[in-house]
Amino acid sequence: MAATFPPGGTWFDTLTKSFADVPIDAANDDAISTDDFLQAAEALVSLFDVLGSVAFNPVKSDLLGNIKKIRDRRLEAPAESETLQALVLNELKTKKHTATEGLLWLVRGLDFTAQALRHNLDNPSSELSDSFRNAYGGTLKPHHSFIVKPLFSAAMSATPYRKDFIAKLGDSQVNVDTAMSKEVAALEKLLDILKKFQARKEAQWK
Repeated sequence: MAATFPPGGTWFDTLTKSFADVPIDAANDDAISTDDFLQAAEALVSLFDVLGSVAFNPVKSDLLGNIKKIRDRRLEAPAESETLQALVLNELKTKKHTATEGLLWLVRGLDFTAQALRHNLDNPSSELSDSFRNAYGGTLKPHHSFIVKPLFSAAMSATPYRKDFIAKLGDSQVNVDTAMSKEVAALEKLLDILKKFQARKEAQWK
């Protein structure tokens, strides 16, 4: 497979939008820009292409499907959906929750991804399969049906060896770890804000 990164750089340099560049309006209840967040999420989803197995197609499709639900609502009601929080609260006022539910699942899917990468960064001797399995058990697995679980389990088993994965992300382990740490930390911060928001009564439809 051809290198997916610029000479001397990393795969993370090729992302069209980084989570580190997603604005958070601290003066407005930590409101997160809908467009920027969705662009960064779409960019990170391409990481599953780097993992290089069709077993990850269900994971990728799930993430992209939820991104589409949120974007559809953004297009349908642009003035009410500039931030993710506003999008949720305004959609729920209409007695619908398609995008709200999409965001819930997108957060779970991104949390799964972030936790897998964080585990691998913090445990250099761990193989990717262990990191992804560990993350799956604490994020998506409790919410998945018995039909979906085997699909995701197959993906966990199809992860490449850690050294082969790193080689696809950059030619320097140090540079890859630095870039990955920056992206994961930024994503973790956003997910923390969103999970706290989603736990609030006004952000729930059930």
